Amino acid sequence: MVISRLIADARKIVFKFGSNTLAGDTGRINQELLEEFAGQAAVLIKKGKQIVIVSSGAQIAGLSIMGKWARKKDLHYRQALCAVGQVELMRAWRRAFEIHGQRIAQILLTRDDFGDSIRTLNMRNTLFTLVDEGIIPIINENDTVGVEEIKIGDNDTLAAQSAVLWSADLLILFSDIDGLYDKNPKEDPGAELVETVQDIAAVRKIVATGGMSSFGTGGIVTKLDAAERVVSYGIPMILAHGGRRGVLEALAAGTQRGTVFLVEKD
Repeated sequence: MVISRLIADARKIVFKFGSNTLAGDTGRINQELLEEFAGQAAVLIKKGKQIVIVSSGAQIAGLSIMGKWARKKDLHYRQALCAVGQVELMRAWRRAFEIHGQRIAQILLTRDDFGDSIRTLNMRNTLFTLVDEGIIPIINENDTVGVEEIKIGDNDTLAAQSAVLWSADLLILFSDIDGLYDKNPKEDPGAELVETVQDIAAVRKIVATGGMSSFGTGGIVTKLDAAERVVSYGIPMILAHGGRRGVLEALAAGTQRGTVFLVEKD
């Protein structure tokens, strides 16, 4: 019931969707999933909660339109693909939320934005203004201009940075696995879900020896990095499977399991 309590107590929640969660079996953006989530989110908003979404998926959305570029590895093509895909991704989110009378806004960021105090202040002010006006910000990395020197690197990190920037009460990372396991569940059927983590340093040591699950972009390490960042600011984090029907309702009701990263006790 820890997850349901955290959601009930939180007023400001950041949700992160990875590409694997957003993509359907066809490799395209799963519009049904977005629309279902938007309906669940609308219920929370009516209860007085505020939400921000960090969304991957620009490249997948781009491939659905420009499939002929699928095998091109040139950086300029990948950036162009994301430019095309970002439009499709935002259209998908807009369609999902407009059904429920909710407006969205797009925010594209790079690592440099978080390293400049003036930009950071502007980003924070924009986030607060949008949310206060009832508009849902959809944040993504600006892959169109992103090269190694300025890339944030993954949207787990971006979600954590956004949660801290907005002074969120809770960060929820949606992945394609139920949470953190004591072993790799894809290799060991006896793997057990770790439902609560309060010592991230200890978990890192186990992961380093290959004793825990590895998955997603950057694997479990990026999830631990995100958890460590937000927890250090007093923000708990939930890692859960985001591809199931009614996921947000189930988490809020305590009927879907996940891993909770709590603020470490002294």
